[in-house]
Amino acid sequence: MKLIIQIPCFNEETSLPVTLKELPRQVTGFTKVEWLIIDDGSKDKTVEVAKKLGVNHVVRFNKNQGLAKVFPAGLEACVRLGADVIVNTDADNQYSAAYIQKLVDPILSGEADMVIGARPIGNIPHFSFIKKMLQKFGSYVVRKVSQTEVMDAPSGFRALSRDAAMQLHVFNSYTYTLETIIQAGRKNMAIKSIPVEVNEDLRPSRLVKSITDYVKRSIFTIFRIFILYEPFKFFITIGALLFSAGTLVGIRFLVYYFTGHGSGHIQSLILASILCGIGFQTILVAFLADLVSVNRRLLEDVQFRLKRIELSKTKKS
Repeated sequence: MKLIIQIPCFNEETSLPVTLKELPRQVTGFTKVEWLIIDDGSKDKTVEVAKKLGVNHVVRFNKNQGLAKVFPAGLEACVRLGADVIVNTDADNQYSAAYIQKLVDPILSGEADMVIGARPIGNIPHFSFIKKMLQKFGSYVVRKVSQTEVMDAPSGFRALSRDAAMQLHVFNSYTYTLETIIQAGRKNMAIKSIPVEVNEDLRPSRLVKSITDYVKRSIFTIFRIFILYEPFKFFITIGALLFSAGTLVGIRFLVYYFTGHGSGHIQSLILASILCGIGFQTILVAFLADLVSVNRRLLEDVQFRLKRIELSKTKKS
């Protein structure tokens, strides 16, 4: 059994030594523990420092891509390198590496396909009040959409089985954290949350440039994820509301018409026609979006099966 601990990095020559110093070289249940960094276009000596400190594998991007691109690239590399379980952690040593054993234990025992480390959000001093509220709200939305019980959805401290890693796809360009949980939940993977502790803050978050930017991006991300994974519910709700509003306005016009006062309310008839027309078209879009969603899931399943076949061929050779 092989465990690979992957670390997304962007200009981490200062913080990486602190992080690597805490990472284990031996974890119960595994015969091999290897480290992998994904260098996201660093301009400093991140790669040199990583190699000097014993990192086994390096995946490099020539230009900064962002976490949403880096995370799945790391998973793909880990699977290709024969990882049975993958642990993702941050290069700024935010998460306590002492909890890695607790992260992987549910996967080793067959209880979970993915394990998320839940931080004590309310007790993290460098998180602002707004950020704490958004973290909790985001986790609530993800729990509802994914039908899971994940307590800290934005947490990047997580462990995945090889099969789980091969089934995840990230469409969002901002972050992978929320979307991958929703995907896993929709694919009926077993997901577990365990409480973890965090270390002292080494540097400001690269993902959060400002509270305003974080709020804007978080709301957009949650909204987009909901549309992507609940397209039928989203469009059918809007369509039904528009069609119902048009029907009510139309009934109002008919009441006036049959009581002999219809000539002064022709605007209501026009508005009713517009609302009902848009509502009906939106309902049709709901069914089309649902078909597209089904097709996407089928393609993801085909891709997963192809990956398993390629992996088995690689192992045999």
